[in-house]
Amino acid sequence: MKYSQRVSSNLTTNALSQLTNRKRAAGERILDLTESNPTHAGIVYPEGFLQALANPLGALYEPESFGLLSARETVAREYGCGVDRVVLASSTSEAYAWLFKLLCDPGCEVLVPRPSYPLFDYLAALESVTVRHYGLFYDHGWFIDFHTLESAITERTRAIVLVNPNNPTGHFIKRHELTRLTELAMRHGLAIISDEVFAGYPIEPDRDSVLTLRDVEEPCVFTLHGLSKAVGLPQMKLAWMLANCPPEAMARLEIIADTYLSAGTPVQLALPSLLELRPSIESQIRDRVKANLALLPHKLRVEAGWYAVVPVQDEEETVERLLREYNVLVQPGYFYDFERSGYIVTSLLTPPEIFREGLAALRKVLPGW
Repeated sequence: MKYSQRVSSNLTTNALSQLTNRKRAAGERILDLTESNPTHAGIVYPEGFLQALANPLGALYEPESFGLLSARETVAREYGCGVDRVVLASSTSEAYAWLFKLLCDPGCEVLVPRPSYPLFDYLAALESVTVRHYGLFYDHGWFIDFHTLESAITERTRAIVLVNPNNPTGHFIKRHELTRLTELAMRHGLAIISDEVFAGYPIEPDRDSVLTLRDVEEPCVFTLHGLSKAVGLPQMKLAWMLANCPPEAMARLEIIADTYLSAGTPVQLALPSLLELRPSIESQIRDRVKANLALLPHKLRVEAGWYAVVPVQDEEETVERLLREYNVLVQPGYFYDFERSGYIVTSLLTPPEIFREGLAALRKVLPGW
């Protein structure tokens, strides 16, 4: 059988995952400091919150390209924007796929930050789009390396992707960076895609941090959000984008959305009830994140989100030894495409008792802790 080159032929599991699987198969207890699933992390959801999914109107199929008007109106109220700007999808991953379809022909390019969540290469490849990276650098905080960004722009470039706040660095872009970004995008006719799924989890933003791009009117800007992070329910499969773009872009996007019609009716009908959970869920997660972060003696500055980056001398040896000798699982920086070695990443969503126990092992492995 012949296969598409859009899916990698390298199907091997990395050594860290293999060791983790062997230990779990042997019945060993793993202290997982990478836990990023709120439904596995001890977050408390109110009893009966799923009842809204039983709305009898969910038995009716009345498809709308951008999602049910009632659900889009709920999102519009939540973010203080016009309903005509709201597009519903089943996930932010799907929203990316739609935007790559909208903006790119096969062989076109999108610019993606490095380090960042290792999903963009897969999403782009599935749309026959090429990822080119621009750098981030750390100097008492994270900043865009505009030299690498400008150098990455070619005639095939169609969009600049931001993750704001970034995963895993936990930083927001700054006002002067936004000014320069918008100037670049307008000069080259590029769209900006701002992934803001972690925006509800600020820890200590800088004064000049840009917390959202949803009110930026030029160039064409798309901001992405979803239930996965907003209320800690990734299994609900509903996300939304807020679009600031010309009418012809929205007309083309409507054709794409109408082709897939992927957002489920029950979850759209339940959206007002589910978003009522937001204050409680966000409060629980923020408290968890801040408490765990305070226990870390050495880490790079974090403004938001639920991850921490910890500098180490030998990244691979540290990660492998923690798992091999102490059954503690953390992520190496190369999982997130850091440009140089010397970082590990831990989830601040980890249940406190596991986090404290895991840190005890880190103190044994990392000198000076």
